[in-house]
Amino acid sequence: MLDAGHSAPVGEGSAWVFEEVRGSAAVLHGLDPLAEAWGRRVAVLEVERPALVLGSTQPDAIVDPGALGAAEVELVRRRSGGGAVLLVPGDSLWVDVVLPRSDPLWDDDVGRATWWLGRAWAAALGELGLPATVHEAGLVRTRWSPLVCFAGWGPGEVAVGGRKAVGVASRRSRAGARFQCGLGRTWDPGALLELLVLDPRERAEGRRDLASAAIGVDRSPGEVVGALRRSLP
Repeated sequence: MLDAGHSAPVGEGSAWVFEEVRGSAAVLHGLDPLAEAWGRRVAVLEVERPALVLGSTQPDAIVDPGALGAAEVELVRRRSGGGAVLLVPGDSLWVDVVLPRSDPLWDDDVGRATWWLGRAWAAALGELGLPATVHEAGLVRTRWSPLVCFAGWGPGEVAVGGRKAVGVASRRSRAGARFQCGLGRTWDPGALLELLVLDPRERAEGRRDLASAAIGVDRSPGEVVGALRRSLP
């Protein structure tokens, strides 16, 4: 595992180059793989400490700074949209997939652009004994999706038993696209809600409403990444 800012291939398969990068969530989100999108790349990113990651349009005011400090959680903003995600070392698996615009898998339609990736994730989870489906439709918003990423649905995201297992956010440039994929070994919406500005009633309702919104994938990162490697086109 290499520190952020330094990456090296750790294997190739089906023209994909895999690499591993370790660092703070702020540094990892600050990396710009699209600046050199010379080919198909997959980066497995490991955070050094817990981080609450806000979507690009979420206001800082939704975060409780006292709770954040007490829990020793870093606050980070990503360039892609969507709700907040809590990254926890040892629990969260964060995988970036970079696709050059010249690649045959590229689709100018942003609604379809992630379907191929969702199908690869679904195949990978199926290999691990978790039958999965892909959301091949538009955005689905819920009461909690403006706050919590895994509370809603976007194109290419993956479900197990009707509950979101893999979230996908993307950013496009003239060079290509960066698909940021996330899943956890467990699903605990309460840990994230504790960091947001909510009154006790809202927090209790959030715990109740979100308990069945998502599901953890209790497999080691090596198992998951290996299955994904074999499932990518």
